[in-house]
Amino acid sequence: MKLSLVVTGLIVLLVSATCQAITLKLDPQIDLLVLDGRKISGSLLKGADSLELERGQHQFLFRVEQLRDAHKDASLRYQSVPMIVTFNAQVKTIAIRLPALENRRERHHFDRTLNFQLVDERGVEIDCKRDRLPVSAESDMEKAMILYNRNGQAASVPHFATVSDAAAISPAEAEFVWVEETQSPSLKRWFHRFDQATRQQFLSLVKLLRTS
Repeated sequence: MKLSLVVTGLIVLLVSATCQAITLKLDPQIDLLVLDGRKISGSLLKGADSLELERGQHQFLFRVEQLRDAHKDASLRYQSVPMIVTFNAQVKTIAIRLPALENRRERHHFDRTLNFQLVDERGVEIDCKRDRLPVSAESDMEKAMILYNRNGQAASVPHFATVSDAAAISPAEAEFVWVEETQSPSLKRWFHRFDQATRQQFLSLVKLLRTS
């Protein structure tokens, strides 16, 4: 009975979220590091070609990674500087369009100018603010973004430096709910496709059912 209620609740949330969501298309070359002030879990994006977001203001920290050689020849590997893009949009689909990055000159130009584009489902460029995050490879990207957003930089969003921990859904908590309540890989994949607010609503529903 509880499982059927969970599934029904999920379907309702999926329908409502789909009407309001933005689909972020994930290019295989793009490594999404932080979304709206929160580190992105590798398990969340594994095998996914898109991610659902609420309409409105968002901020991505990402970098471009290319590996051209199966033997991992370092001379053929490219990793861009961490790049920040902030936007406010009401479109259906968003993608990060990359320029040509076939040689050292093009890659250097990309790192220096951040000449990517944020485009909607019609290929129209979306107005955005962009910047680079000067951090070392060992840096905690989430903490670095909190400091960045607090310091009034070019693409800062102060709200994303003060997101309440209570509003966040940890991968461990989400994993616990699914293992305990559903044991369903398909439902779990659906869960991970939706934005934080929708996931929080669903977790609240599951917790309510568990205690009823």
